[in-house]
Amino acid sequence: MISIEFLRYHNLAIDALTIKPGITTIIGANGGGKTTFLKLCAGIAVPDSGTLLIDDTPPRETEIGWVNEFPDRNILFVNVFDEIASPLRFRRISCDEIDLKVHACSEDIGITHLLKRAVRELSGGEKVLVSLAAALVHHPKVLVLDEYDSHLDANSLTKIERGIRTSGADYVIRCTQHMDTAVHSDYVLFFNSGRITLDGTPDFVFPLLKGTAYYPVLWRC
Repeated sequence: MISIEFLRYHNLAIDALTIKPGITTIIGANGGGKTTFLKLCAGIAVPDSGTLLIDDTPPRETEIGWVNEFPDRNILFVNVFDEIASPLRFRRISCDEIDLKVHACSEDIGITHLLKRAVRELSGGEKVLVSLAAALVHHPKVLVLDEYDSHLDANSLTKIERGIRTSGADYVIRCTQHMDTAVHSDYVLFFNSGRITLDGTPDFVFPLLKGTAYYPVLWRC
C-alpha cells in the first residue's frame, strides 16, 4: 500500500489516503495540486510535514520510474539506445544484460525501430515513448506519469498504454486530461485546490461528475 497521513506541501493537504496496487489516475483542474502530488510520490519533492510511504518505505528509497509532460527536460543522451540504457548503466549492469533489457523493453512498447535514431530527430510523441522505456527498463516498483499523454497521437497512446499495462510496476500513478484514458483505471483521485474531493473506482467517481468536462466522452452515448 501507499499510505499518506497528514501530508502538507505548498498548497497540498491530504489528511489520510491509501492507494492500493494497480493503476491510479489523478484528474482535476490546472493548479489543483496534481503535479505536486506526483512529484511527492516520485521522491522529487519531500513533504513539509506528514508522511508518504510506499510499502512502508519513503519514495526516495524505492525504485521509481518517472515520465513528465515535457520529455526534453529529462532526456540526457544523444541517441535513443543510450537514453533507454542509462538507468542500467548507472547501476553498473553488464553490457550484454543491458542490450537484452533495452531491446526487450523497446519491443514491449513498439519502438525497436527507434533505437539507432538521434533523440533530436524524434517527434514529441516518440520522445515520450523513449522516456517511458527509460523509466521502465529497470523494472520500477512505482511508475509515475505526469500528463504523459498530452502530446500523443492515437498510435503512440496505444503503445504507451500497452507499455504501462505490461510494465510489471506494482503501482502506476498517472495524471491525464483525457477522461477516456482515466476511466480505464483501478482508482481515480479528483484534485481541487490542493485537496482530494473525490476518490474511488471510475464507476463511483465519474457518475458524480456527469455534466462536467470530466465526464468521459465514451460514457455520453
